[in-house]
Amino acid sequence: MATREILGKQLEFDDDNHLKNGKDWNPELATELAKEEGINNLTDRHWLVINFMRKEYEAKGDAPSIRKLTKESGVETKELYALFPKGPAKKAAKIAGLPKPTGCI
Repeated sequence: MATREILGKQLEFDDDNHLKNGKDWNPELATELAKEEGINNLTDRHWLVINFMRKEYEAKGDAPSIRKLTKESGVETKELYALFPKGPAKKAAKIAGLPKPTGCI
């Protein structure tokens, strides 16, 4: 587990570099985490995925997998990979302040 300062706050991250305490998350932090992942501008489509993931996590206690994202978020697989290159479920979960989805490598 590591602690890093982002936006003037000390935040804890797990071994997969996901935010440890989801209550520390906010949209401004998401923007900073996205920049760390090489996404310099979060569009409405990014936010659609992020908000879907947060809603699913809140309801079920686990971040959705790529399969669930493509079936239920309204964003197709090809677009997910364009929005969140190299592992969309894991990267989107990280930006959304959630743990790595179960089943992600």
